Amino acid sequence: MFRNMAASFIRTVRVDDEADGKPAVQGRIVTTVAKAKELRPYIEKLVTIARKGRGYEQNAAAFATSAARNSAEWKKWRESDTYHKWNQAIAPAVTCRRRAFSLLRDKLAVQILFDELARRFEARDGGYTRIVRIATRRLGDGGAQALIEFVGVHDRVKQRKARPAPAAAPAVESAPSAQPAGPASPS
Repeated sequence: MFRNMAASFIRTVRVDDEADGKPAVQGRIVTTVAKAKELRPYIEKLVTIARKGRGYEQNAAAFATSAARNSAEWKKWRESDTYHKWNQAIAPAVTCRRRAFSLLRDKLAVQILFDELARRFEARDGGYTRIVRIATRRLGDGGAQALIEFVGVHDRVKQRKARPAPAAAPAVESAPSAQPAGPASPS
């Protein structure tokens, strides 16, 4: 069940214009509170795997070639030491993709996870999702509902009220006082 929920949740990030079952908001699904709480660590682990895989892919890009596959230049690169360095550098990225696929069993969800979500959260160390409880109850059994969404897109930024600058007090010039400088005598 969580495999299907996670795949559906990740697929909401990229919505095709021609899709019939288009979600109301991208990167968000509505489910029960209990399911959302159980789904959250599952998704967080997948995004962490994708972030690590993206790092490995970026390191391997230094050894990659831009030649077309099966061209003479590509075949020459394939026989060189650069290919072996690329192969060693890309192996952990392939492992990360395979681990994510074994948890999701959905090729499109894995592609979205590595291409879009890993890029979006590459500077974030955790907390990729949030759970927001919804006041409406589910029809049928009256279960409490919540929505789980990826952070960063629909964030509400708390705005501070602009306070007016305090009025500057009029400058008082120091004028000599009319009273004598000494102890005051009671009269």
